[in-house]
Amino acid sequence: MVLVPAKTKFRKHQRRRVRGVACRGASVMFGEYGLQSLDVGRLTVNQIESARKTLAHYFKRGGKIWLRVFADKIVSARPAETRMGGGKGAPVRFEAPVKRGHIIFEVAGVTPEEAKEALRLAAYKLPVATRLVTKG
Repeated sequence: MVLVPAKTKFRKHQRRRVRGVACRGASVMFGEYGLQSLDVGRLTVNQIESARKTLAHYFKRGGKIWLRVFADKIVSARPAETRMGGGKGAPVRFEAPVKRGHIIFEVAGVTPEEAKEALRLAAYKLPVATRLVTKG
């Protein structure tokens, strides 16, 4: 289950820096517990999917998982051992820019201990520091 956009407006994006604190997506909306980013960074499709699979595996088809990030930013790269010039590289992957305070995952229908352990295991798969937050 690779989460990539079906269609994009532009074939290549500018890189830009991810900075600041999240205003939107910074509170638990759907579930009871959430995994909140403490750093700014970019999450690749593989990292998001790996963390999601970890949560699903830990809950063993119990509970509900919400994914609050979507990798819609295109990253391009030049092939290895290519000389300078010749324009921008080809699109390689999709990433999700994540600001400080953004909720990455939400879970519900599990005990607090299960949620804490599952989100801890999922956090190992992500390149940003995170913490567990509860609704309210």
